[in-house]
Amino acid sequence: MKVQLLGTGSADGWPNPFCECESCSTQRVTGNARASSAALIDDVVLIDWGPNLSHVASLHGVSMRNVQHIFFTHGHPDHLAPDFLLWRSWISELSTLHIWGPPMAIARFEHWVIDDAPVSFHVVTPGDECIARTAAGNIVVQVLEAAHGHGNGDVFADEAVLYDITGADGDRLLYATDTGPLKAYTISDVADREFNVVLIEETFGFTTDHNTGHLDLASLPKTLAQLREAKAITDSTDVIAFHLSHHNPPAQELAIELAKSNIRLVDDGAIINTRETRSKKLFVLGGARSGKSTYAEQQAMNYSMVTYVATGGTRQDDSEWLTRVSLHQARRPQHWSTVESTDLVDVIASASSPLLIDCLTMWLTAKLDEADAWNEDNNIHEDALQTVNNQIDVVVDAIQQSPVDLIIVSNEVGQGIVPETRSGRLFRDLMGVVNTRIAASCSEAVFIAAGRALPLAVIAPLLTKESL
Repeated sequence: MKVQLLGTGSADGWPNPFCECESCSTQRVTGNARASSAALIDDVVLIDWGPNLSHVASLHGVSMRNVQHIFFTHGHPDHLAPDFLLWRSWISELSTLHIWGPPMAIARFEHWVIDDAPVSFHVVTPGDECIARTAAGNIVVQVLEAAHGHGNGDVFADEAVLYDITGADGDRLLYATDTGPLKAYTISDVADREFNVVLIEETFGFTTDHNTGHLDLASLPKTLAQLREAKAITDSTDVIAFHLSHHNPPAQELAIELAKSNIRLVDDGAIINTRETRSKKLFVLGGARSGKSTYAEQQAMNYSMVTYVATGGTRQDDSEWLTRVSLHQARRPQHWSTVESTDLVDVIASASSPLLIDCLTMWLTAKLDEADAWNEDNNIHEDALQTVNNQIDVVVDAIQQSPVDLIIVSNEVGQGIVPETRSGRLFRDLMGVVNTRIAASCSEAVFIAAGRALPLAVIAPLLTKESL
């Protein structure tokens, strides 16, 4: 099952456009704005269509043309913006779109459907089983009762539902927003289902007196404990916090708090593929003093526990180097652990928590030294070069196989003048090979220039080892 998150925020998103609290200000500075919650499953089934969805989809290169079914949780306007049906009617030759949702949510479409539009409506209530037929196979959707309403006359909240979705491949997703602590019978309904992915809301952070049908950092762990006891959530379930708002602490603090309950944060546009490893691998490339290490450390702050892998050695007789090392150490949180090693294969293979590796350039230099690559003429021995190439192969394989998240820092050394010596030119070329191969093994790559991060797209056709 492929799940793409086309929004991870609450009604007002995160940050709230009118708010300057610490949480909103931090989100605004990082540029990581979150839109109203929505999820696209296997490119054909969508959960909720709020007012921001078309923009978020376009931002992440997603076309909605192939969507065949939309399931709405309830009729609140951050989850259901019916005007998209009008825009859809302007495009010809589209197949029938099936829209599912509670009664009052479906009623919101009354004035947005033109005559003969290829749209079919289906009213759902808790306990229903819906069959979403697609070209790839049937997707089975079980309707569950949410704990969103208060009996105060808000029909949209009172009728809110959750969805248990089984993909054509048999993998299973629990979509659990908007809801407060689940009722005992809802927990019973999902017992023993062993979900692959759970998207569960976390709206109110440390605010516990909100008196709403939402979860917070006190009620969320209790709800997850109930789901784990019922074997709806297992050790292999990917639990992701959803429907996030500025009532939460800043993202870095929130990530640390969520990690205590084995919950993670992801950004809008993130793709969760249940058939692939869930580990994230970020490659950070930049020149000297570009800010690459600082950027990598900032990204690592999203984890509660990080092992910093220093590949540069100690060099006790080099005062300038010791000063550099001290500056790096002072920036790191005290609860991080540090490993000084150039044996990246062993470090990666034995890791049980995310690694920040800084940096590949020092690692490559160490491997050339270990292979006794430099001769009296400052050239590289061919047999030593083969030894180093073998080392690159095994490190690339270790990165690809790693089940933990990795942040890997390296230097771009190929944009300056051509080195005068043969050994300098070979080192430059070899560093380029290392960077290219490891970047290709990572799920994300950025280039840091003048303290700014630039995302790096994959080029086509993909470079192979043989072409480098």
